[in-house]
Amino acid sequence: MAEEQEKTEAPSSHKIQKAREEGNVAKSPEIVGFIGLLVGLLSIFVIFPFWLKNFQAIYIQALQWGNTDFTKENIFNLLLGLLGNILMMILPIFLALMIAGVLGNIGQFGFLLSTKAISPKLSKINPISGAKNLFSIKKLLDGVMITLKVFIAFLVGFFIFASFLGDLEHIALFNVFDQMIWFRNKAIILILALLLLFFVMALADFIIKKRQYTKSLRMSKQEVKDEYKQQEGNPEIRAKIRQMMMKNSMSKMMNAIPSANVVVTNPTHYAIALRFGKLDPAPVVVAKGTDHLAIRIKGIAREHEIEIIENPKLARELYKEVDIDEPIPRTLFQAVAILFAEVAKIQQQKGKKFL
Repeated sequence: MAEEQEKTEAPSSHKIQKAREEGNVAKSPEIVGFIGLLVGLLSIFVIFPFWLKNFQAIYIQALQWGNTDFTKENIFNLLLGLLGNILMMILPIFLALMIAGVLGNIGQFGFLLSTKAISPKLSKINPISGAKNLFSIKKLLDGVMITLKVFIAFLVGFFIFASFLGDLEHIALFNVFDQMIWFRNKAIILILALLLLFFVMALADFIIKKRQYTKSLRMSKQEVKDEYKQQEGNPEIRAKIRQMMMKNSMSKMMNAIPSANVVVTNPTHYAIALRFGKLDPAPVVVAKGTDHLAIRIKGIAREHEIEIIENPKLARELYKEVDIDEPIPRTLFQAVAILFAEVAKIQQQKGKKFL
């Protein structure tokens, strides 16, 4: 029993969809962090001229303070203008980071709007379960991984920066503009190296989180069976329904045999009842069967004085090509016409009218 309850099966699409509806998806904060860092750095380079313009405006305002009377109204207006300039500088970065965070999450698990993840639960405010989560092995491992990532990033940055120190002797002889160019180029190299490192870390974290997510949704064999029963229905019930449908279909077919004009046989293995009435555009198969069912069809035909004609080839073709309540195909028109002509001749000999 313990082995049956062991979660060894991959999660079904239904379980993954249900977890998604509850807000439980595979996501890596490292991916969002990396995208935010990348967008933030790119935004700084893009809006740097805009910042310079605002810094100029702030500098001009600061120079004007010396010629201003420091009344409450003037101080309020100065502070309001300063705050407006600062907000205008911060707002583009804030909007870019907000969009990057949204795109970072959508890129991992698609668009998802679920209120279940933020709905209040008593278990979330339970101090005992909260203490367990705080001091769990998972939290400890996450802390160790964060420390390790920071240490690796520090080492990479330190070694890259140390490789630049040998140039300081020569850079000291350059003018200020060339020194700024050197500093900018080295800063770009350092930033690109760290971005590459953070990208590798984020990708590795995403793969790990994806595996952990899949593992957390694994199912036991019994859960797979129960879910299949819920989705497809109980096999026993479906078998009974199928049996009842076959029984009803069989009863309907047997009741339709008296409307037939002829039954063509193999002679023992096949029996096909054909009807050709005024409303039928072509002869229709109203019943067909093999072996015991063929015997029953012929028995009902005899009870209603329906002619039984032996034609093995035609019987096999009708059984194979035509379903019940369907007209015969054009390829069999000639063979069936010859069959009905034979039936008409027999009926005339008996003094009966055919059709």
